[in-house]
Amino acid sequence: MSRIGKKPVAIPAGVTASLNGADLTVKGPKGELALTFVSDVIASQNETSITITPNGDTQQARSMWGMQRTLVANMMEGVSKGFSKKLEINGVGYRAQMKGKNLNLQLGFSHDIEFSVPEGIKVETPDQTTILISGIDKQQVGETAAKIREYRKPEPYKGKGIKYEGEYIFRKEGKKK
Repeated sequence: MSRIGKKPVAIPAGVTASLNGADLTVKGPKGELALTFVSDVIASQNETSITITPNGDTQQARSMWGMQRTLVANMMEGVSKGFSKKLEINGVGYRAQMKGKNLNLQLGFSHDIEFSVPEGIKVETPDQTTILISGIDKQQVGETAAKIREYRKPEPYKGKGIKYEGEYIFRKEGKKK
């Protein structure tokens, strides 16, 4: 039995959810998100919450139960509060800045990297070594942050590169004479 799946997802104030068969649409102050449930779960809605139950007793249905409930909870939080990730750039001469709708990264290569920001994602650079990524879709925010980090992952000797805020970089000792 899924402990997470058993909990109903509360609908926050200012958010409207409409369940039409296997399709769920959630509207809030930040935007609108939609989800189509897999056939292994059944969703039901009342005035204040949405409940997910497995459709049968198969391993697949039990696996999908908790995941689908978490997706609905992330949708509720996304349209009401939103999600954000913060990236930090470490390294001499490494910097980032917004140029229109593109993010310009200088990461020690012979050329600058132009990262085009996906639709529905907002990227800000409060200073040259910080990148703030925000949006209503948790999966899209995390994926965008991972793509930006992939250009120059932090290396273990000097810690140069792009890292998440609060990420621990395992440091290695250099060569000895």
